[in-house]
Amino acid sequence: MNDREISFVPPAVPRIEQDTRALGFGMASDYATGSLLRTLAASKPRGRILELGTGTGLATAWLLAGMDAASRLVTVETEAPVLDVARRHIGNDGRVTFVHGDGAEYLQASDGSFDLVFADAWPGKYSHLDLALARVKPGGFYVIDDMLPQANWPAGHDQKVRGLVAALEERADLALTKMAWSTGLILVVKTP
Repeated sequence: MNDREISFVPPAVPRIEQDTRALGFGMASDYATGSLLRTLAASKPRGRILELGTGTGLATAWLLAGMDAASRLVTVETEAPVLDVARRHIGNDGRVTFVHGDGAEYLQASDGSFDLVFADAWPGKYSHLDLALARVKPGGFYVIDDMLPQANWPAGHDQKVRGLVAALEERADLALTKMAWSTGLILVVKTP
């Protein structure tokens, strides 16, 4: 078995990757993370999914590939140029709602709960963590990536990562698995 051999790639992904490179956006999710997100989304029929940090829509495309026809995805992004790439390639999918705005503001204004929250931006991960976790339904997933050292980390970011991991491990209402795989993932399930 080779976990780097990904047998399925959503059709929009190569086109999104091309526009991502042209834009010079270097923070897109990789195929391994995408494959896991697709699998998790498929486990939640009629699911409500939240993505914090759309970027150019690579992870969004993987989430959509796993969702059934009755599932819905809300994805939030602050940067209009990268969000425009996502909208251009997957905006015709009626299951996704794009929000151009701040993830923290979305979390504060939202009163709904989600079956899966993928926090790929500062809000919901390094800030407003408790609020993001409060939006996860019991039995739902909270997923974060980029937990292994990345070339784009600013000085001292490793301390923030350690603090985030410790905060998650201290909570009694979560079951989690840390994976030194892909960019470093943490998969969390909210317990009742």
